[in-house]
Amino acid sequence: MSKQHNQPPANPLILGKMGSAYGIRGWLKVFSSTEDAESIFDYQPWFIQRAGQWQHVELESWKRHNQDMIIKVKGIDDRDAAGLLTNCEIVVDSEQLPELDGEYYWKDLMGCQVVTTEGYELGKVIDMMETGSNDVMVVKANLKDAFGVQERLIPFLDEQVIKNVDLTTRSITVDWDPGF
Repeated sequence: MSKQHNQPPANPLILGKMGSAYGIRGWLKVFSSTEDAESIFDYQPWFIQRAGQWQHVELESWKRHNQDMIIKVKGIDDRDAAGLLTNCEIVVDSEQLPELDGEYYWKDLMGCQVVTTEGYELGKVIDMMETGSNDVMVVKANLKDAFGVQERLIPFLDEQVIKNVDLTTRSITVDWDPGF
């Protein structure tokens, strides 16, 4: 494996975290924040931060165990060693993520200006929420919002509501009533 592969992430993105040690052979539980939990394993290499240093983590193996997923990290062979990794955040370089075609990572939408098709500025995306049927953008309104709204919840529905996402200009055009 080339040295290049283990460079610290230039654009760190947290995909999950290590849980408690599992059993005595150095396995650990893992919590994934990816939409499909198992896809956390598609993104490699993993890094963790220990004592302020980036450290490359090599996975030897992983498996589902009941409701949990457990991992075996190379070189971690007993419960004590595994315990040292508990609560470490699992970080990948967002450059490693596959390019999404017509889809966006939530992190890409943060801070984007949201503007209606009529040109009214609704504010900035400060959060995304997952609801049963669709994702929802939490948009913090501008200070002098004409409608006195502080926050808008706008469903992230392609075509219906979301007319255009331009990540270069960091703007999202929506068909939305500013009075909402």
